[in-house]
Amino acid sequence: MKNILLLNGAKEFGSSKGRLNLTLHNHALDVLKNLGYETTQTHIDQGYNPKEEIDKIIKADVVIYQMPAWWMGEPWIVKKYIDEVFGLGVGVLFANDGRNHENPSKNYGKGGLNHGKKYMLSLTWNAPIDAFNDKDEFFEGKGVDGVCWHLHKAHEFVGMKPLPTFMCNDVVKNPQVPYYLNNYTLHLKNIFPQI
Repeated sequence: MKNILLLNGAKEFGSSKGRLNLTLHNHALDVLKNLGYETTQTHIDQGYNPKEEIDKIIKADVVIYQMPAWWMGEPWIVKKYIDEVFGLGVGVLFANDGRNHENPSKNYGKGGLNHGKKYMLSLTWNAPIDAFNDKDEFFEGKGVDGVCWHLHKAHEFVGMKPLPTFMCNDVVKNPQVPYYLNNYTLHLKNIFPQI
């Protein structure tokens, strides 16, 4: 895992200026560069060329998404990015949907071509951690990866495997930016040892 693509999915919208996600994105760039990794990046809201993004994904060993959670999911610009980039990736990111004419009801989602590539979600939520992990709270104990199941499935469809998700909680009601940065450093160093 030497080449890492960092995708900044922050969006200035309403009261959000995207500063925390930009801070986390830039922090990851610094940590990974200091560990010896080659990095490329895309700030989704600043525009991108879908064909160039496919090339970046093909070159990358790992893709890291940095984004806030809005209304229980990714910002619309991240969904648009996935729709446009993955949608153009037939023959490169995935061969087909995995099924064949002999048995069209089996193997859906098994046509990915990016085996060996990984991805990681780094997310900011206003929800406290208990909202995810306590079965009596809002997300019914499903955890952040259960809430983001659709994103995991989209990447599995193109053959990628997940790395452990990183999450910052209480980012509006009780922001703790130095704490987030310290935890993110530890998370990244645990996954990406110095090379």
